[in-house]
Amino acid sequence: MSLDVVILAAGQGTRMRSSLPKVLHTLAGKPMVRHVVDTARGLDADRTHVVIGHGGERVRDALADSEVRFAHQAEQKGTGHAVAQALGQLGDGKVLVLYGDVPLIRRQTLAALLEQVDERHMGLLTVTLDDPAGYGRIVRDDQGKVVAIVEQKDASESELAITECNTGIMAMTSAQLKRWLPELSSDNAQGEYYLTDVIAMAAAEGIEVATAQPARPMEVEGVNNRAQMARLERAYQRDIAEALMEKGVALADPDRLDVRGKLTCGHDVFIDVGCVFEGEVELGEGVRIGPYSVVRNSHVGAESVIEAHSIVDGAVLAGLNQIGPFARLRPGSRLAVKAKVGNFVETKNAEVGEGSKINHLSYVGDARLGREVNIGAGTITCNYDGANKHRTEIGDAAFIGSNSALVAPVSVGEGATVGAGSTISRDVADHSLAVTRSRQIAKANWPRPTKDED
Repeated sequence: MSLDVVILAAGQGTRMRSSLPKVLHTLAGKPMVRHVVDTARGLDADRTHVVIGHGGERVRDALADSEVRFAHQAEQKGTGHAVAQALGQLGDGKVLVLYGDVPLIRRQTLAALLEQVDERHMGLLTVTLDDPAGYGRIVRDDQGKVVAIVEQKDASESELAITECNTGIMAMTSAQLKRWLPELSSDNAQGEYYLTDVIAMAAAEGIEVATAQPARPMEVEGVNNRAQMARLERAYQRDIAEALMEKGVALADPDRLDVRGKLTCGHDVFIDVGCVFEGEVELGEGVRIGPYSVVRNSHVGAESVIEAHSIVDGAVLAGLNQIGPFARLRPGSRLAVKAKVGNFVETKNAEVGEGSKINHLSYVGDARLGREVNIGAGTITCNYDGANKHRTEIGDAAFIGSNSALVAPVSVGEGATVGAGSTISRDVADHSLAVTRSRQIAKANWPRPTKDED
């Protein structure tokens, strides 16, 4: 049977106290609704439908690169009403209903639920909670079969004592859903059309409600406020930390790690506290990441060390590199083996050759450095003329003295030396010395200025 996934994402989320639609708040750097869309993709869904309402255009824009269909819920009249907006787009197979603010739901859990669905069975995901307050309760008959879901506001005292709760996630055939949705009523405390009422309809038809449960309750927890958002974030990050440690990564503190994308690590990697990894990041064997560093969309070669408070963004490090502390490698930075970028150094669109060193307090942008180049403290490649960017070329074994300015476009030849404090605006030949500092003047017994007396 084909599979349609309907993701409900129309709510405003007023308790988030934000102008951003609730489902667009990010978990691990990705909107919650995109987590759910990606899970649907993992189920090989034939069609994924997102029901939008509040801030719908922003949700459309956030999912513009996803192969999803949209249905619009102009008025929020309950979950049954929301699913009905997508009814005309459904195929003839199975239908799975998910929620855009339940981002931790696992593909394996949903696959187990879907396996039970056929013409004589629908599927319902339930969860048993120590504190079921706020959840709809699962009502079973004497044979243990599910016969209804009762929302807390409509529940009797005996029903409130039930600890098996509704997650809202359910699956059924398209034919079943198309029979039941038109029969929903808003005669309840909220005046809404509850999707959960289809459970009683299924029982009345003799269709068995098959249930499944997640591996842990956190998997089906929704987000209604900032505190819940933070709790799910830490749960997600803890899972990533556990997986990394199982693969041999050493973490100084598993609770102080943030991965907002995909992090791949070789053996014997060490990550200190407070580090953030964004986008696609690969760390080679033996890499060490110092505390409070950020690595984004970068490859860090084996045995490299990134010292504390460094930012590596869109860079490629070949290996045995030394970075930081307090260094910033911007996109296009490429370091050959054993190249070093030290403290308070910024590079951008720069190739740094094997064994070359930019030890401290320098900016190197739109440049290519050969092998064994030494860049003194305070050196700047002046690459921008106010309109265009220009390149600086520095040959093998060149030595650039401290506090120098290389005004691009310019080249410094192989083995050349630039004296400290120079401003270089013309090419420097191989094995030559270039110095542009002004002559020093000394005046003996020179009296210092004094303040005028009142």
